[in-house]
Amino acid sequence: MTKIAFSPCPNDTFIFHAAVFGLVNAPKLDVTYADIDKTNYWAANQEGPEIMKISYAALPWVLEHYRLIPCGGALGRGCGPLVLSKEKVKSPNELSGKSVAVPSDRSTAYLLFRLWVKQQVEGGVGEIIVMPFDEIMPAVQKGEVDAGLVIHEARFTYQNYDLKLVEDLGNWWEADTGLPIPLGAIIAKRGLNHQEISQWVRASVEYAWANPEASKQYVLEHAQEMSDEVAQSHIELYVNEFSANLGEDGYAAVESLLGRAMEEGLVPKFDLKGLRD
Repeated sequence: MTKIAFSPCPNDTFIFHAAVFGLVNAPKLDVTYADIDKTNYWAANQEGPEIMKISYAALPWVLEHYRLIPCGGALGRGCGPLVLSKEKVKSPNELSGKSVAVPSDRSTAYLLFRLWVKQQVEGGVGEIIVMPFDEIMPAVQKGEVDAGLVIHEARFTYQNYDLKLVEDLGNWWEADTGLPIPLGAIIAKRGLNHQEISQWVRASVEYAWANPEASKQYVLEHAQEMSDEVAQSHIELYVNEFSANLGEDGYAAVESLLGRAMEEGLVPKFDLKGLRD
């Protein structure tokens, strides 16, 4: 049995449904559902399963022992993290010295935020506070922090908290680079048959596209009380051609993000060529 860990979010359960239930030629899977903030550290500490979904931002800490699988992950356009505030902000410089809640310090969202701050916020922000992503919008609403960095379905629901959009970091990144946003990566321990893993992960993605209703119950069962509409929007945003094949644009996006992050000292130094090894 092969151990695998991915999040309970709709894009992951949609992608892996066919593999989990033996609908494609995949090994029998022992699944652990865990957000990437947990799997990022499991991978870095070599404590996790053979195959995991982590953030692309965490790759510099794990590539010695894990290899990037070029499918099953999440890259895309129009799906970036958002910076939110309680009051309307006319200029990013208004965040100078202000407190900001973030969902992880080893996430693509965090790297994008830090790169955006470097470029757009004179003097930088103030205290950065890591908290669970589902607590960020309430904290901003209550004034416990000045701004919040949000991910996942929060892009569809932040108006419910009467919060204001400061910046869509996806739009900023795409305008700045012309590349998609690298969010979640699938990795497998070195020494495994990575070609074989890629084949069944890709087959699971393709089955999901060909049979979209087949996974609906499984997706909603793990979607944390998310509505059908929000779950479907989540899938449409995060499951795309990059989920089936990273391709040159996908690799270029990852190399650009992590190359910039290395220059700013946000991730450990590593050889970018290792992303393709």
